[in-house]
Amino acid sequence: MSDAPLVPVSRSAARRFLIERLGLATDGAYAPQPPAPAPRVLAAIRRLEAVQLDPVAAVERNQHLVLGARLPGYAPRILEQLLARRAVFEYWANAACVLPIEDYWMFEGVRRRLRARLRRERAALRGPAGRVLRELERAGPLPARAFLSADRIAGYWDNAGPRTKATSHALNVLWDTAEVVVVRREGLERHFDLPERAIPVEQLARAAATDPAAADRALLEKYLRAYRLVDPGDFRFGWRKLPAPRRQAIVARLVAADLVAPLALEGVRRRYYALAEDIDRLRRHERTADAFPPSRIRFLPPLDNLLWRRERLADLFDFAYTWEIYTPAARRRFGYYAMPILAGDRLIGRMDPRLDRAHGQLTVQRLELEPRTALTPALRRALLHALEAFAAFHGAQRLAPAPTAPRALFRA
Repeated sequence: MSDAPLVPVSRSAARRFLIERLGLATDGAYAPQPPAPAPRVLAAIRRLEAVQLDPVAAVERNQHLVLGARLPGYAPRILEQLLARRAVFEYWANAACVLPIEDYWMFEGVRRRLRARLRRERAALRGPAGRVLRELERAGPLPARAFLSADRIAGYWDNAGPRTKATSHALNVLWDTAEVVVVRREGLERHFDLPERAIPVEQLARAAATDPAAADRALLEKYLRAYRLVDPGDFRFGWRKLPAPRRQAIVARLVAADLVAPLALEGVRRRYYALAEDIDRLRRHERTADAFPPSRIRFLPPLDNLLWRRERLADLFDFAYTWEIYTPAARRRFGYYAMPILAGDRLIGRMDPRLDRAHGQLTVQRLELEPRTALTPALRRALLHALEAFAAFHGAQRLAPAPTAPRALFRA
């Protein structure tokens, strides 16, 4: 792809670099005190570039688990406050994500492509979409349940016939095309409003004045900062649907411009690239093993930023991960919501938790360590301490093992 010299990097240094850059190298995960102020949460979102949203609620939802693993004192209400204050917005990046409001203009190319792709569907929804927009203009912001419709159509997730309320599907399409925005969340319920009332005027003006190609270049740089170690085999490269030759050409151009550098990762055949500005930091991590003690435990949700590229997990961590939420229950090996366990700079196993909100209990359905990981007394203490902190983060008064959890971990 390029004649640029390869930068030799060990896998351990690459792991530590990623963990540090993605905010997982600090102590005090899940600690309730002191409360994390909203500016600190916003700074974490800016550092991560994007935090993926997901409605699954086996425990707390993905976006809150991502932030809770990085910020002592984090609570879901803080993210809800940032959204209500218009400090962040929700849109498509790695998937549906929460993003810093100052990056709204970068998604102008994405918005235009979605409007073009959904033109026919948007026209077919002219009636219910028009009702939604008129009602929002009159009385917004409003939740989806505020829009009444007897019509049922086939929505995004309907596989067995038309079950989705026409106005609900219209809201989804209007959000895709950026004709409405989410301005508040209360649990799973989203409240919508018109962008001209919800997005700061300067951001709307900048987006309108931005050439889509310039927006796409900025979005590519945002993607590179979010992933830090990238490979052009990623089908989400640049958070766009680009054919493989185009991805290769973009990387070659970035290398030629000295914006990214090709890496020679020890024992890894896949070619990875890092931002040129990160090369010195990568090299420093060859000497930082002691800064990543195995007693520092994190339970990563299935859509955590570190897990976005499964091939990278295999290459750097020797860890094969599949989220088994869509696997039939009888065929699941690790569990419906199995969360990889990060200990120091290694992924050492998986934990499948459930939160019983009514009774204030966090149950460990299953916890399984990798074959190469021994449950030493020190690791057992660290895991129990982390599990207790994880339960406290959820407001659970009790931590309980299911029969499938390892007895050696929970023995008295």
